[in-house]
Amino acid sequence: MLVVYLIVHSGAGDVASAMLVIGWWLLPITLYHLVPLFLSALSWRDLLPLSSRPDVFSVTWMRWIRESINALLPVASVGGDIASARLAHLRGVPSAQAAASMVVDTTVGVITQMVFVIAGVILLVARPTQHAVSNVVVWTVLIGIAVFFVAVAVFVFFQHKNMFARFAGLARFILPEKWLSHFPASASAMDDAVVRAYRSGDAFWRANLWRVAGWAAGTGEVWLVTQCVGHPISMTDAFILESLSSGARAAAFVVPGALGVLEGGMVLFGGVLGLPAEIALAISLTKRVRELVLGLPGLFAWYWIEGHYLLRRKEDEEH
Repeated sequence: MLVVYLIVHSGAGDVASAMLVIGWWLLPITLYHLVPLFLSALSWRDLLPLSSRPDVFSVTWMRWIRESINALLPVASVGGDIASARLAHLRGVPSAQAAASMVVDTTVGVITQMVFVIAGVILLVARPTQHAVSNVVVWTVLIGIAVFFVAVAVFVFFQHKNMFARFAGLARFILPEKWLSHFPASASAMDDAVVRAYRSGDAFWRANLWRVAGWAAGTGEVWLVTQCVGHPISMTDAFILESLSSGARAAAFVVPGALGVLEGGMVLFGGVLGLPAEIALAISLTKRVRELVLGLPGLFAWYWIEGHYLLRRKEDEEH
């Protein structure tokens, strides 16, 4: 409903005209997203154990499936993470290390995104022309970052304090004993793997650098859309818009696909930068189209892989 309201309020005809102007440019804009996707895949790969680390191509398609699930299914942006850990395990990564890599990768993603958003705030404050609501936006974003920082700090703390083992202890009061026969040992192995990932030295810091590069690369998508609709903005403004809108989307992770949040954030932050509402909505709708174009094949690929695995497992059991 919020998306419909924003489109109608901003002028449905103007929004439609902007999307029509983009036209076939949607294809290269969509394909451009493979750049930040590839960089985030390299980040995750550095967190996987060297002895069983999949090749770059395998990690990239697993990352693609992960994003597809998180973007298109109502899984609170974590279902894709679980699915990709399972896919990594099917590719030969021990289950404990696969699960640990996803926990650390998620943490790295949140921390580097906060760095990305802070960089956007700094660039917004440094702009020579300030919008009337800029200060309100800046302080609101900074308060949100502070809350997230505390939450992430607590999360990291528990990761170093046998988080999975604590969950296993709690599960004893909830789940039947027959379901927990191997869980305590697996939980301990995952806790050890998480700590090793944080202490992997250069690999851990490379993962952070790859992820920051991935967030920054997303700026190109916003810049390309504004060029296509005939309302070009500078790369600096594109960076600000992408960073702040991505922060708003991350804050609404419990909303399926951040539906309405992405659009509202684009309109709000675009307005601060002097961008017409219809252009801001065209950017957000372009992102939605990209999610569908890349996400639907990703879901089908995931279903095919899981179906193939279950069929093969059934055949092995019969023999």
